[in-house]
Amino acid sequence: MSVNAVTHLNFRGDAHAALDFYRSVFDGDLSVVTYQDAGSVQDPAEADQVMWGQVVADNGFRVMAFDVPSSRPWDRGENAFFLSLRGETAEEVAAYWEKLAEGASVLQPLSPARWAPLYGMLQDRFGVTWVVDVAVAYEAG
Repeated sequence: MSVNAVTHLNFRGDAHAALDFYRSVFDGDLSVVTYQDAGSVQDPAEADQVMWGQVVADNGFRVMAFDVPSSRPWDRGENAFFLSLRGETAEEVAAYWEKLAEGASVLQPLSPARWAPLYGMLQDRFGVTWVVDVAVAYEAG
């Protein structure tokens, strides 16, 4: 088993441009899923914004990003990043989730999602927001 933690940057409409920039800087591979791709459009004006994206480079650089929907609070100095914890199995992820959830505020319960066997979001007792999921290859539908 293995697990890794990745910086998950949050934007308001600029995630794709930021990921393109980081890809150009670090010569990595870009993956992007829009809200429309994931079937999760809440505001039609945001359908093409990034629900999940990442850049992974051979040199070890890795960053994730998304566009915070307008229905949720965001500004550059507040809620600017998440810590993304991705594991290989549901059992591994669930075990970490249970420990992180002690004294936490659950923002999205750990449960199956369209893009992963398990996904959840919580803010731990120290105010750090964690995005937790099982890492699987994304296949556009």
